Amino acid sequence: MNYKTIEYLVDDGILTLRLNRPDKMNAFTLDMSDELTHAFYRASDDDDVRVIIVTGAGKAFCAGMDLSVAGNVFGLDETRKPTLAEMAEPDNMPGVRDSGGKVTLAIYDCKKPVIGAINGAAVGIGATMICAMDIRLASERARIGFVFGKIGIAPEGCSTWFLPRIVGMQQSLKWMMTGEIFDAAEAYSGGLVYEVCAADELMSRAYEMARQIADNTAPVSSALIRQMMYRNSAAAHPVEAHKIESLAVFYASKVDGKEGVSAFLEKRPANFESKSSSDMPPFYPWW
Repeated sequence: MNYKTIEYLVDDGILTLRLNRPDKMNAFTLDMSDELTHAFYRASDDDDVRVIIVTGAGKAFCAGMDLSVAGNVFGLDETRKPTLAEMAEPDNMPGVRDSGGKVTLAIYDCKKPVIGAINGAAVGIGATMICAMDIRLASERARIGFVFGKIGIAPEGCSTWFLPRIVGMQQSLKWMMTGEIFDAAEAYSGGLVYEVCAADELMSRAYEMARQIADNTAPVSSALIRQMMYRNSAAAHPVEAHKIESLAVFYASKVDGKEGVSAFLEKRPANFESKSSSDMPPFYPWW
């Protein structure tokens, strides 16, 4: 795909995905939805990518849906009358599916750790998109808002699944129901972001964290950790996590685990050779 609304830049194991409509504050479009979805699935099986950093060009991260387009601004087909039963196969529902949800599901499915570097305004889909990322860093200039009630719609981007898991129900409801725009300090105190950085230090901090992961961990382990944490934490009983963890440890111990133990005993950096594109254990994906 020839990207027009994002940049896909890989350097030494780190992919920088930059939303690239700075003149529109990186407002979200259907093209951006398709390109981001493609980029996350592409990166998932790209062995040159160990960690993904997502940020915005210019002064904003993403100012929400581009509301200036003609017709239904969300790209929805108003002639349809979709039902919940039809949504059993959402891939077959063009003109109905939430375009932000397509992106967050692509992030959820990705095998690579994802760091959000929130450099400015993150509103609407700009706010819900970051909820699907693993670690969120915010510039002191960041402003975040789940503004759906204020424009008369409902939350999207799978945010009603992600946000309560990150910050709890009470904080989620407060932010969602008021639709307020809040600053980086409140995002930090509420548990949405891991760290607040000076504006000119945000990207260096994101790359520092990405290097820590890329240089010291096994790609297959990272993929397993990511999927196990999200999926097992939503399981009905801890025995479900026990089953998956048992299989994960069993298969990982046969290859990367041997190298990791040897490196530890020999006091040297590990040389993990397994690839997440081709060497995932046979039970993966278990869902």
